Order: sequence, then structure tokens, then C-alpha cells
Amino acid sequence: MSLLLEQVSKAFTNVQAVDHLSLEVGQGHIFGFLGPNGAGKTTTIRMILDIIRPDAGQITWNGVTVGEVSRRAWGYLPEERGLYPKMAVDEQLIFLARLYGIPKAQAVKDLNEWLERFQITENRKKKVEELSKGNQQKIQFLATILHDPDILIMDEPFTGLDPVNVNLLKSAFLEMHQRGKTIIFSTHQMEQVEELCEEIAIIDKGKIVVGGSLRQVKRSSGRKLLRLALDNDPVIAWLDQMSGVKVTKRRQDYVEMELSTPVLPEEVLQAALHQGGSVTRFEVVEPSLSDIFIERVGGITNGQAIAAPEQADFVQTLG
Repeated sequence: MSLLLEQVSKAFTNVQAVDHLSLEVGQGHIFGFLGPNGAGKTTTIRMILDIIRPDAGQITWNGVTVGEVSRRAWGYLPEERGLYPKMAVDEQLIFLARLYGIPKAQAVKDLNEWLERFQITENRKKKVEELSKGNQQKIQFLATILHDPDILIMDEPFTGLDPVNVNLLKSAFLEMHQRGKTIIFSTHQMEQVEELCEEIAIIDKGKIVVGGSLRQVKRSSGRKLLRLALDNDPVIAWLDQMSGVKVTKRRQDYVEMELSTPVLPEEVLQAALHQGGSVTRFEVVEPSLSDIFIERVGGITNGQAIAAPEQADFVQTLG
């Protein structure tokens, strides 16, 4: 019971957008599909939705070719938003739900509940073009889920949302997950992936470079990092002179470092205690997903750094 891509390829003229890509997303899982701009994510998503067809390979949902799966099974939030700007919010969402065969009374009932939950009931009669970017994004999300699809596929769903609305959307994600929905989303906001996803795949130049459960991907780096904070010394400059210690990050609240064998974390702790003051943070952690992303794909796309807060062979079965 899964979404299965087997050796899928797609080229446009002289550009190989997707190159023999294989992955499996288990039914009812939350899956993060990551990669730099131009890596092939959107092309892959469009092939999953049967908007475009692969040149080679096949894509199935629970053993059925995706082109034969009912359109009502899919909910799609594209990166290029697709709302009618001149239509009122409620008129538009009810219209879209009815296109999927939802009775009007049910669509109205569900819409009322979601508008209340997303704190936008007062906007129901407004035209979409009159709404803020964040509220437009929430309306776009409602257009994706109002027909109660089995599979939600969302491209950059958190774009344009402030922290309060990000939490509202994450809460909706988790509710859909509890209902047994399969959720696939692409984003550059790594903290959302770390918080929500059970499995991930990072794609670059049309190929999977690393994938599996979030824990597998983090452990695959083979690195351990140490975070240290002292109440009287936020810079902890003396670490730069300590043999076997490489400072990788200095923040206002801690310093992060990588230790070379045979240096032990306890040696750093003892050195810190000898400096005087109190140790307010001391922990051994795995690299963040952002660190792994930068390590595997370089962290720069089209001249811009990936917007994120903070090596293993590809695991073909992610479900």
C-alpha cells in the first residue's frame, strides 16, 4: 500500500530533469521531498499527478498506474498558486469541491469548519486578490483538502506564512496524518521537515542523493557534533586552539564543534570547567538536516543560499 516510482526518467530537449529515480512512500506517511532549485522535484511531482508522463519507468499508487487513479484521490498545492483572483473565497472553494463530486451541503459544512479553524471566517466573501499573501496561502491549502483526498502533494506549502500561521498549517498536516492521509511536500524550510517528516529524499540533478527515514539520513553522515555554552563566555574563543576540535558554528546561545578521533566530549567539558563560570549547555548531537543538505548538494542554488535554520547509499524503500 504505497506510492511507488520505479526507474522514472524525464527529459526536456537537452535537459535531463529526472534520471532513473526510484522511491517508495508508504501509505499514511509524511514524506519530505527536498532539493535545490532545478533539481527535478516539481517535474517528479507533476509526473506523480499524471500532469506529464515519464519517458521511462512507471509510477503506481497501491499497484495502480497513477493515470488510472481517481482524480479525487489527489490533493495538489502547486508552487505557482492556482486560485481565481476575482472569485469570492467561499464561492471558489465550494465550486472546486463540487468539481470533485462533493455534495454542496457537505462542502459548505466542511468549509465553515476550516475557515473557523484558520481564523479567516471574515474573509469568506472577499475576492482572493483582496487577501494578504498568507491568507491566500491558507485558502490555497483549503482548495487542496476540501474534497478529502487520500494523497496530499504540496510544493512549498509554508511560503508566505508567519510563525502563527505556520503552526496552524502544521496542525492541519498532523490532523490529515491522523486521518491516514499520505502527505508529500517539498520545501526549503528544513526545520519543518525535521519536525513533521517520517521519511525524506534529497534529489539533485534528477537523482536521489540520500534518502530513508529521518533518523537514517542523519546517522548516515557518520558525524557527531558537540554544542557547548558558557554563561560568562559566549564566544569560547579558546576552542580554536584546542587540538582535535573544529568549530563549525558560533551562535548567540551556543558554539557547535566537530571532534576528531581520539578527542572525547568529556575532554572539552573538562577544558570548559577549567575556564571558570558555569556550563549552561553541553550536548552531543547529530548533524541537522540543513547541514546534511548543504553537505550533499552544496547549499547554493542559482546564486542564493538555501533558506533554512539549522553519506549513505540511497535507501530505495522509504515507506
